[in-house]
Amino acid sequence: MIRVGIAAYGIVPFSKEDKKIENLLMDSVAELFVKNPEIDKRDIDGVMVSTNSNSKYLGPIVAEMSGIQPKASVSIENLCSSGTNAIVSAYSYIASGLADMVLVTGAERFDSPGRVLDWDDSRGEFKQPVFWASLFTKSYKNQFSISEEDLAVVSVKNHKQAKNNPNALSGRIFSVKDVLSSKQVTEDLRLLDCSRLCTGSASVILASKDVMENFSTEPIWITGIGQKTTSAGFTKNNSFYSIKSAKDASNTALKMAKKDVTDIDAVELHDAFSVCEPMALESMGFSKNGKSIKLIKELHQTDNFKVNPRGGLMGAGHPLGATGIAQTIEIVQQLQERSGARQIDDVKAGLVHNMSAAATSSTVLVLEK
Repeated sequence: MIRVGIAAYGIVPFSKEDKKIENLLMDSVAELFVKNPEIDKRDIDGVMVSTNSNSKYLGPIVAEMSGIQPKASVSIENLCSSGTNAIVSAYSYIASGLADMVLVTGAERFDSPGRVLDWDDSRGEFKQPVFWASLFTKSYKNQFSISEEDLAVVSVKNHKQAKNNPNALSGRIFSVKDVLSSKQVTEDLRLLDCSRLCTGSASVILASKDVMENFSTEPIWITGIGQKTTSAGFTKNNSFYSIKSAKDASNTALKMAKKDVTDIDAVELHDAFSVCEPMALESMGFSKNGKSIKLIKELHQTDNFKVNPRGGLMGAGHPLGATGIAQTIEIVQQLQERSGARQIDDVKAGLVHNMSAAATSSTVLVLEK
């Protein structure tokens, strides 16, 4: 199988800006090409657009606006994990020999329709994500005797780390007291337990090994891919205190990469709500069940940025279609030692975990130098 890597990236600051989706997509695409003038647009065989926007024909639109005439141009929607799904699609085009170079770009507005899955009638009137997150939080706390103060550390850690991310939505540092004093959203969740929808855009170019060698001196290789969908309706989850889709997807990705979790130096995981970070860490094997809060506290106290170095979704913001791509860019930057004040020492392998719709599906990527 053809080796595939990430050759270039572009990302712009996340915000609450009111902007058309087409222009948003072009923001990070333009940034990518400005930073990488050696890339010949005539060599780009595919354009993959990741978004939950209701706009149509965005693949060809982005291609035309970018001055690209690709073989394939498509839009990919999979709620919050649209970004990594678009990356996997681009990988598949290249690995199969159908393309040599593919542009993947994702964007979302602050008012994205992708935040609600209307189809899932099992949610009744409680369709907003905060309600499944509240159920997860109650279940996780009860199962492992975790306190509100314990979970608040996730938000504190990730907002602190976001302070070192120039593209993050949040620029503030909070204490545990601040989290516990923030607005009560449900019985088990406060405002600072939640990631925030925002406006944002991120882009990457994937290329085959032969093409990569022509212009990239720091290629980052995708060595493992894992995906799992357990259902669409969240009431079909087999547990409300663990994430089966993350467990299965990470096992597949790590096996493909011939790695173990102990080989992973940097982790970008989907902390849509405070409880999601410990649940994901435990489901993917970074910690024993119920013990990841201790790990999170240790990372926070020692200023170790291993988990969600850019601030996660909670600190950086969550523009759905761009999120998985932004997570991937962070791992690329860590591997290239370009993460500035949030740089982790000696990163050789990193992992991205991106999920959708109450953890009913997950995509996991393993990246290496």
